Amino acid sequence: MADLPSVSRRTLFGGALAAGALAAIPTSATAAEEAESAPRRPGQRSMIGVPFERHQTVRIALIGLGNRGKSMIGGWSAVPGAVVTAVCDIRAERAKAAADKLAAAGRPRPAEYGGSADAYKKMLSRDDIDLVYIATPWEFHYAQGKAALLAGKHVGVELPIATELDQLWDLVNTSEQTRKHLFLAENCSYGRNELAILKMAHEGVFGEVTNGHGGYLHDLRELLFSDTYYTDAWRRKWHTRSTASFYPMHGLAPIAACMDVNRGDRFATLRATATEPKGLADYRERHMPPGHPSWKETYINGDLVTCLIETEQGRIIRAEHDVSSPRPYSRINSLAGSRGIVEDYPARIYVEPDHSGHAWKDFGPYRERHDHWLWKKLKDDPNLGGHGGMDYVLQWRIVQQMRAGLVPDIDVYDSAAWCSPVPLSVVSLARGGKPVAVPDFTRGGWTKPRAGLDSQPSEMPG
Repeated sequence: MADLPSVSRRTLFGGALAAGALAAIPTSATAAEEAESAPRRPGQRSMIGVPFERHQTVRIALIGLGNRGKSMIGGWSAVPGAVVTAVCDIRAERAKAAADKLAAAGRPRPAEYGGSADAYKKMLSRDDIDLVYIATPWEFHYAQGKAALLAGKHVGVELPIATELDQLWDLVNTSEQTRKHLFLAENCSYGRNELAILKMAHEGVFGEVTNGHGGYLHDLRELLFSDTYYTDAWRRKWHTRSTASFYPMHGLAPIAACMDVNRGDRFATLRATATEPKGLADYRERHMPPGHPSWKETYINGDLVTCLIETEQGRIIRAEHDVSSPRPYSRINSLAGSRGIVEDYPARIYVEPDHSGHAWKDFGPYRERHDHWLWKKLKDDPNLGGHGGMDYVLQWRIVQQMRAGLVPDIDVYDSAAWCSPVPLSVVSLARGGKPVAVPDFTRGGWTKPRAGLDSQPSEMPG
């Protein structure tokens, strides 16, 4: 790793970086060591293997009640032993609507906060919050997540937890300082196919795993140009700010889990490529009327941004992001090894000695055989809802871990590693696709095998 150019922890993610990135990138050995594994400050200790303290009831507060937050509030309130105690949105009417919804469903009415950008800070001073769930636009995740940690709360953050490398490091450090967990609320890691593939990988079905592909390929053009779906067009505006892989985590995280990243392996280097930005401008030309605010925008992010990640053990992961092109939805979800391969969308498999003749076979029987215990337990739960049920499985598992005092499946180190392609892709692209070193957020802790998403069966405390 010493011969690779590293990225400063202070590297910013934004439009200005594409032009000035090379001037901001250090080349000294000291900077390289800092970027790859920064030393802990006095008083910091690793959060690897640290269990949640036991909670008889998990009291949850929500920040951000737009599309995602609004869709998740019912699940949080339905998990046994969980209660939503507070809700917050800069638009006070959203907080009121969320509280009304819970009250109408017979749940305790949560306290309401809103009307200003810092209303969440007042909410965080409450002493009846154990877990803060953040579902605001990306640019607010870091500040709100850090504030929640400093207020003594555990924190679940929608994707990504932060968009800049120094922010990722700061969240790791703050978690270690406060002894509170912050984790990516990565629902796709709890998808039924993803968890079955994880079990199969760990049981050797694919032999020695050598490579995997994952990503987020989702035609969002209609929603990106909607005047109501993304408030203030926040998500479309990111495409005017930087060339980057904004959102690969849905596909990347499950593949990383199959490869035991941070549990015996780690991301070592990343290199990125990007196609020309054609899709959004083309859609605007064909569908948006003259005078629409989007006509003042210039789109610079490539339609397809691909990150090629090499692990310390020599495995390769291809992570892709494309929300600007006409195509069916896919998270790719492919894993391959010395004895076979599995691919999703549609799910299909080919493994030896079961198969021959170069023909794909149905994945269904393998999923049934290797179904994760969480899906065996919850697949008939009436509360299963959004995204094929994975949202509720995520919520149930988080609450169960907190009530039982378990070590979280996903920790701050996983979250930082999975989100690191966002800022690192900016730097690699600015360098013409050259590889950059991925920081070791665990500071050497990745070498030790430990449990993760492939957990042992356990019960929800009564």
